[in-house]
Amino acid sequence: MLALGLRFLATVLFSVMLLLVKLTGERNIALPETLFFRQALPALAIFGWLVARGQVGRLKTKRPWIHARRALIGGTGMFLTLGVVRLLPLAEATILGFTTPIFAVILSAVFLKEKVGVWRWTAVLMGLLGVLVIAGPDTSSLPPFGIAVGIGAAFMVALVTIQLRDLGRTEEPLTVVFYFSAFSAPVLALGLIGQDLHHDLVGWAMLIGIGVSGLFAQIAMTASLRFGSVSSVIVVDYIQLAWATFWGWLIFDHLPPATTWLGAPIIIGASLLIAWREHVLSRSRNPAPLAT
Repeated sequence: MLALGLRFLATVLFSVMLLLVKLTGERNIALPETLFFRQALPALAIFGWLVARGQVGRLKTKRPWIHARRALIGGTGMFLTLGVVRLLPLAEATILGFTTPIFAVILSAVFLKEKVGVWRWTAVLMGLLGVLVIAGPDTSSLPPFGIAVGIGAAFMVALVTIQLRDLGRTEEPLTVVFYFSAFSAPVLALGLIGQDLHHDLVGWAMLIGIGVSGLFAQIAMTASLRFGSVSSVIVVDYIQLAWATFWGWLIFDHLPPATTWLGAPIIIGASLLIAWREHVLSRSRNPAPLAT
């Protein structure tokens, strides 16, 4: 129950972060500035917290270049993830993010040489079908460029997932989160050159809110996996679609069209099929010990 509660909290915080990203776009705050605050504040918060506790040594790593590569790929993925929120309605942008497990299966087969059976390949085809349904024949409501950015974001997040499997063997989650933010924030700061950084109190509050909500969302999501398996908590992730739809209706007066309602269950079903199959394969590789 604790794992499910933490995962639910993460979905709320992520939905708030994406909402604030979209609202900053409405206020003409540049995306590079939004990205900078998203990364700089978590890095400062984690470092300050460790200094206060006298635990800076937890940040020691023997794999700085792997962290740098993860920051490069993850930063690109974050640029696309936050960018698609400004190009598409919140619900549609969120749904396209659910295709990440589909791309993770493809990348696992290509790069990790994992054997992918008929169940997961079927899920991949289902997910791609769902994207086609959401795109629909009418591109007036959902621009093709926005859909392409959303798919690109899901692909990059899947690529990061593959890297995190490797980093997770030697690094603790706090270290991974810190170096992702610490390596990417200085690069993102270059995007502030030439930007209008004069905002009112509401604009600054939104930028700070993006960094704070993103940090605690990451912490809550990571902590949920300490108390429950991926297969047991992943279902909660799809509640984020409900939050995105709610924010879109409440603030932007937008409800998804019929094609979205038809395609979303297909994509979610494909993701759940992949999660179920991963759970079955994990149990077969690691059978429970016999009682003595």
